[in-house]
Amino acid sequence: MAKKVADQLVETLWDAGVKRIYAVTGDSLNEVNDAVRRNGKMQWVHVRHEEAGAYAAAAEAELNGVACCAGSSGPGHVHLINGLYDANRSGAPVLAIASTMHTDEMGSDYFQETNTIKLFDDCSVYNQIATTPKQFPRMLQAALQHAYSKKGVAVIGMPGDVAMEDAADILTETSLLKQRPVVRPNDEELQSLAQLLNQHQRITLFCGIGCKEAHDEVVALAKKLNAPVGYSFRGKMYVQYDNPNEVGMTGLLGLPSAYHAMHESDLLVLLGTDFPYKDFMPESCGIIQIDEKPERLGRRAKLKMGLMGDIKHTLQALLPLLDQNQDDSFLRAQLKLYEKVKETQQTYVNDRGKKDNISPEYLAHTIDKLATDDAIFTVDTGMSCVWGARFIQATANRELLGSFNHGSMANAMPQAIGAAFARPNQQVIAFCGDGGLSMLLGDLATIVQYNLPIKVIVFDNRSLGMVKLEMEVAGLPDWQTDMYNPDFATVAMAMGMKGICIDEPDKVEQGIKEALAYQGPVLVHAKTNPNSLAMPPKIEFSQMKGYAITMGKMILNGRMDEVLDTVKSNYKHLKELY
Repeated sequence: MAKKVADQLVETLWDAGVKRIYAVTGDSLNEVNDAVRRNGKMQWVHVRHEEAGAYAAAAEAELNGVACCAGSSGPGHVHLINGLYDANRSGAPVLAIASTMHTDEMGSDYFQETNTIKLFDDCSVYNQIATTPKQFPRMLQAALQHAYSKKGVAVIGMPGDVAMEDAADILTETSLLKQRPVVRPNDEELQSLAQLLNQHQRITLFCGIGCKEAHDEVVALAKKLNAPVGYSFRGKMYVQYDNPNEVGMTGLLGLPSAYHAMHESDLLVLLGTDFPYKDFMPESCGIIQIDEKPERLGRRAKLKMGLMGDIKHTLQALLPLLDQNQDDSFLRAQLKLYEKVKETQQTYVNDRGKKDNISPEYLAHTIDKLATDDAIFTVDTGMSCVWGARFIQATANRELLGSFNHGSMANAMPQAIGAAFARPNQQVIAFCGDGGLSMLLGDLATIVQYNLPIKVIVFDNRSLGMVKLEMEVAGLPDWQTDMYNPDFATVAMAMGMKGICIDEPDKVEQGIKEALAYQGPVLVHAKTNPNSLAMPPKIEFSQMKGYAITMGKMILNGRMDEVLDTVKSNYKHLKELY
């Protein structure tokens, strides 16, 4: 029996390191499904929604290096788009198979016809459609090489009739995929960088995901420069731990200490970060940026120097050229401020809340305390993301995944699916918002079907909490942000997984212990305080004014009780505001 193109696809993916395909099968995708069955080694993960499959693939790619998802004709592959946007913006090497109608029907407005080239053009680094068996193997190799080298999504459009045809006898070179060249500035550029650093004493480092493999080098650089180290959310897990100079995270979810260190420095060094919030960048100091992608240099701030290079190899070459900074007064001042910020954070943990209004800070702190040293956390966009950012502590072995660049709702649970498949021996904990979980609730059944021991923690604040805050600081009373929620624990049990409801602070620690100790999947429905806020480290006067206007409008509209609850829940934040 001749090998089909679908078989060639599956064999090539397996050789490239792809272990499974996340998809909903159907019509034009059935040949690929059957090829996976015949292969016997690769796994077909039957998700309930293709968006969940794309998010799961993106998570697996971030953790293990490459992954694959697929969607059938029309609606099937259209559903992939949101997850693929997230993967592409996160730099996750994902191959997406967009199966489509037979080639002889193309251009005839056929049932479920889409133009895959136009459809995926903005969320991919490679995007082609194979219309003959001879095209397919080279296109597949090119797609995989683009995904690896450019760190993004590669899309292969695959008509159903091509998938079932005999494969062309063309070999692919999957051995080419995992080359890792050394990329750093040249010697002259490094000398100029060292000279500039040696001329300054008040230096702050700000680190992103590009420092993932460079923890020790970042710490060594910070010690040599006596520099405080701040970080982005994506850089947190790789920079925070075992780092005596770290001063926390900045950005919309961050802390005042990192923001202060960046703005009090004479020289700011951006390492492997494409941090998008230019309003948090200082304008009065010199800025150096080092990134492996030169197109990122200078697009967030005016630079004194911009250099292309992998952070690990660049710092290894730079460190011997630097003088030891003997003045540690700037560093000590920033560390002292950081200690005060952490003390303030702890007051929110100590104030555990009340029945049906558990402090989300206390809940997040408790999960962090009880989770394993190598736990993998996923966080939804929104308030649960804030609590994860501020209370999940890094170790040398923990991972943290989220929709950090695309900012989509509903990412945490499907990312946890991909993480559980990618790292079956590690604890996986999803910080889910009630709004986010509701969007893709059906894929709880996927977790049960494959018996994935994921711990889904629902931060149920009965609202779109981040949107509510956005409206309030803009001077708008929150409107259409309240949510009716089911008893998520009961829904989970109906799906076949263990459900735990926590509605009192005294039940938090025991409930989380029970969930983490359970061998299978668990959903914890925690009823958190809907009035808990998260103020950014930089607060504009317009935000203060807008918040005051909102509170006044709410009082005039008869919502005095809610105003009082908000003030009581956030008195420390409000003290900082006013």
